[in-house]
Amino acid sequence: MVERAQTPPASGHPQPTCLPCQELALAEAVANAEYDWSKATDCRVLMKRHRESGECVAGQSV
Repeated sequence: MVERAQTPPASGHPQPTCLPCQELALAEAVANAEYDWSKATDCRVLMKRHRESGECVAGQSV
């Protein structure tokens, strides 16, 4: 029997490590599930601004 390596599914976003990042990622996922593309875009913009603000403990890697 050949075992396959288990790899997590690739997503467009890295896993956030700070609470505001987690909240924005969740809000984006909910907006996408509700087909609210404008709100999902707003979440991505807010995430980018948060990460660039220097307050994010996840860093500016995205």
